[in-house]
Amino acid sequence: MKVKATRRETVLIGEFAHRTGVSARALRHYEDQGLLEPVRDTNGYRHYDASDVTVVDQIQAMISAGLGTNMIRRYLDCARTGVHGTSLELCPDLRSELDRIAARLTRQQAAVAATRQRLAELTGTQLVTDERADTLG
Repeated sequence: MKVKATRRETVLIGEFAHRTGVSARALRHYEDQGLLEPVRDTNGYRHYDASDVTVVDQIQAMISAGLGTNMIRRYLDCARTGVHGTSLELCPDLRSELDRIAARLTRQQAAVAATRQRLAELTGTQLVTDERADTLG
């Protein structure tokens, strides 16, 4: 008995962008950066399948966590998607990279706090420090 090969459903970039909520431009950028590898047909059209949705979700989660595309390329294989969203397994060298990012953020937060303090001293007033500050001006 012959088993018929099943063809996986694929979509073109416009439909895939719509399904993932990521622009076609961003998808092309991910491909250029080696993060996403859609199948190309003979006329060069990109075709994406369901497994690519997971990869895009992982890329988006890593970008929203402050990781750049170079780091994402190195550690995308460490990304796991489960019931609670995307997480990273601590692959070799990843912990030190994340610690460097956290240290940089701490330095930046300290610099912002110092600048706020100097502004408050200059004006002799307490400055608004939450999101409402943008709507008060």
